[in-house]
Amino acid sequence: MPTPTALRSRLRAHLLAARLAGVVATSREVSLRSYRGFAARDPRLLIGIDPEWTWTERDLVGLMADKCGVSADPGCVSGQDVIDPELTLAALEAFSERLAVVAQRGAPVLFGTGHPHRLLGFYGALADAMSAAGCAVLTPAQGRSVDITTRFGLRTYSLDYVRGVAMVREPGVPGRGGATGAHTHSPLPVRTVLNAIAEAGGALPELVVGDHGWVCGAGQLGFDAIGLADTDDPAPFVGEAEGRVAVAVPLDDAVRSDYYRPLTRYVLNRACLSQ
Repeated sequence: MPTPTALRSRLRAHLLAARLAGVVATSREVSLRSYRGFAARDPRLLIGIDPEWTWTERDLVGLMADKCGVSADPGCVSGQDVIDPELTLAALEAFSERLAVVAQRGAPVLFGTGHPHRLLGFYGALADAMSAAGCAVLTPAQGRSVDITTRFGLRTYSLDYVRGVAMVREPGVPGRGGATGAHTHSPLPVRTVLNAIAEAGGALPELVVGDHGWVCGAGQLGFDAIGLADTDDPAPFVGEAEGRVAVAVPLDDAVRSDYYRPLTRYVLNRACLSQ
């Protein structure tokens, strides 16, 4: 059986080889554009976080350097972003600890993703493990409509669940796993789900696990929320800095879905949820 140190070293090597960390696909130009949008309080970049503090672009560059490992030099305006794998590993360990605490209590948990094409397998495996540990994996508001403003105008999506993981689909798209789920940053789906639970008088989640609007929207509402985020998504890291997001894990959130499997195994092992 490999030691914890050996497992960590192995995952670190994988993060770099798969470009989940190290030099990633996200460009500096894209990230800076996102920081400018967040500083201007563009809802498309806030994705559910209502910042208490004033965040300038320079502030966000500094924050993302601390949280992710991107260049802290505001004069660096081109090239590829870099994520420090040590920061990813430390955040994954904190992420695992949150899962372990909830699993030990057998408490309700909600999973949701705006990246179903890439991250469904990661969250689905965690949902399976939490369910096996005695946690209720919540799946409310199945099929409910959610109106989301996109760059193409207002569009109506429907809520769906695959392997206990919430996502949205475009109308008329048949449910065929995560492959037909829609990419979204909106916090409206998680608000819809949480409102549905409250209206029904059901048990609210003690932990929300996800990305984009799922983690930010839940954290803003006061729920314990943990998730994954890329260098061009400052909102989860701002939420973490301001105390509304419990853990934001810095990594590239759009690589091949199978590249996340070693992360899944690492998290389940750290959380004592391996079956």
